[in-house]
Amino acid sequence: MEFTGLHSSCPENNEPSLFDSPVERYLKARQSVQRFTVTQLGLAIFSNENSKKYVVHSYNFYLFPATLGVTDVEFTLSASSIQFLSHYGFDYNKFLKDGIPYMNEEQEKIFSQHLSAGSWKVSSDLDRDVLKKAIDEVTCWIAAAEEDDTMVLQDLSGYQMFEVQLVLRQALQNVWTQPLGDKKVMVKKVSLQHRRLLENSPYDCCQKELILLSARGFTNLFQTLVKAKKPLVGHNMLMDLMHLHDKFYKPLPESYEEFKKNIHNLFPVLIDTKTVTKSVWKKCPFPRVSNLLEVYEVLCSNLNPTDPASPVITLASDCSRYAEKKSPHEAGYDAFLCGSVLLKSAHLLLCRSTDDAVEADPSFSQYLTVLADYLNKVNFIRGSVSSINFSGEDASCQHPPLLVVHVQGWPGLNERHIYQEFNAFCRFDVRRLSKNQFLLLSNKFKDIRHVLRDYKDHPHLRVSVYHHWKHSPSVNCLLQVSGIVALWSLLAFVLGGGPCSSF
Repeated sequence: MEFTGLHSSCPENNEPSLFDSPVERYLKARQSVQRFTVTQLGLAIFSNENSKKYVVHSYNFYLFPATLGVTDVEFTLSASSIQFLSHYGFDYNKFLKDGIPYMNEEQEKIFSQHLSAGSWKVSSDLDRDVLKKAIDEVTCWIAAAEEDDTMVLQDLSGYQMFEVQLVLRQALQNVWTQPLGDKKVMVKKVSLQHRRLLENSPYDCCQKELILLSARGFTNLFQTLVKAKKPLVGHNMLMDLMHLHDKFYKPLPESYEEFKKNIHNLFPVLIDTKTVTKSVWKKCPFPRVSNLLEVYEVLCSNLNPTDPASPVITLASDCSRYAEKKSPHEAGYDAFLCGSVLLKSAHLLLCRSTDDAVEADPSFSQYLTVLADYLNKVNFIRGSVSSINFSGEDASCQHPPLLVVHVQGWPGLNERHIYQEFNAFCRFDVRRLSKNQFLLLSNKFKDIRHVLRDYKDHPHLRVSVYHHWKHSPSVNCLLQVSGIVALWSLLAFVLGGGPCSSF
């Protein structure tokens, strides 16, 4: 997927952090998903035609929120994301003018209620202008028209074809409408009796079900994917899954666990190639690369070309452009790369598990078996866990020790100042612990060693390894309260004297 933005800057500190628990990260990402929208979705369908051969049909879908009737969606644009996609040739005209509509279940319910009630309203200013022009033309024509006379409205596009017909039928009881194709609608003057017959016709193009089908747009394909229950493959796919849920299923719930449960019900088998390739990289001496295209190229160059069992991936004839030209950050191309990376990684893992004694034609079920440890585990970027497990508990990962910075004689320091101070060494995530104390967390042990060594004699910043019982403000507060209580108990005992006996 491609989006109008990734991480919302509102509220502050919404960037991913190593301190984030899965729940905290979900709530941060949820705010971003609610503000941004999907511009393009890529879908690559891999068909295992015979033995080791896979044929790929790859598709690009430009998407734009539905604007039919009362439906009107607000979304935010991130300047950096727009600039990034523009650099890679993203066609914003297609996104804005020809984007396929979509709606989630809540939006569909509201839309359907208005449609059933006949309370049709138009949100778009452009559509209002088109409607006004059409109504003016029809009202001028109908005054002198005879029964069964017709006229044609032209230059109607997209939803305007529906909206013009619904508004005219609602406003004028003695007309009927019918689309002619090529952006044209025929208007016919009819009797009331004839009108009632036409309204009950099964061939009426403005039936509620047909309008809903059109308004759902891409959501129809999403529902087909859900019903298919095929393995869904992505690369660093957490944000993709959140947008799938929010845009095509239901608004994202506040509960992280409910989100996980919903996604698992929709897509029982998830495979994140980022999770898989992190494991492959540990087992194979490949160059360290990060982005999807680089991963694909490394795997292509390191797989044995003479291996007769290696999967053969072929693009279908109508998708051959991707075989001739790289198109990074075009969603359909990235989807093709993603599926290819999965098959190549699975083959490598199968070879290692069988000491290179792979059958001549390994099946996809064999690949799924060797991928079993990675199923439903979606990569978690810079956080307290390495992956989110959509079919179980999230397993924590081991980070280098937490550091605590004590500030002395340097007033007014905040988290940003501390971050900038240590940024010369590496990327530390910073969180305030108390007025003069900050926590530092890195994912590299060598960075911890460097900072402990180089700040050993710093005049204002004293850096040490964090110990909960020593540095936690809540523990210190508890110890202070306990000390005060113990002191008062001792004083009471001394001043009150020892216990006396009575007879």
